[in-house]
Amino acid sequence: MTIMDSKGVCLLYKNKGFYMTFNFDSCPDSFSTHSQLPLTVDELINYVRKKWNVTYDFQLVVRKKNLYLQMMWCFLEQQSFPMDEIAYREHLNEILEVINRLGKAKLVRNWLVGNDQKPRLGRAISLPLKVDPSLNEFLL
Repeated sequence: MTIMDSKGVCLLYKNKGFYMTFNFDSCPDSFSTHSQLPLTVDELINYVRKKWNVTYDFQLVVRKKNLYLQMMWCFLEQQSFPMDEIAYREHLNEILEVINRLGKAKLVRNWLVGNDQKPRLGRAISLPLKVDPSLNEFLL
């Protein structure tokens, strides 16, 4: 038995006698560009797979005291990809930790939604992450 309330929260009745609530606005498939919540590994992977049918690699790059998020041309499903899925998720988690601490999760979501380009061999897609000048001392 499925019941949905007016706020879009779905209540699923289980035989054990309890309700579980799911808010579809926070579901990884919805990828809300208005969300102020931290960006998660599952959310990023699900969105990228849904949009481009592969799981592209991401890198944080520092150039001349500027920080960029780059979507690389290599992807998890490639035989030559240097990481397995567990290592890839750990790698993304480290990148998202920086993005979330800088408060750039919404910017990254908007960039992914608005970006129709896909990386080509030898050419990544870059998003400049403008950071507070007081953080420049941490950029190498």
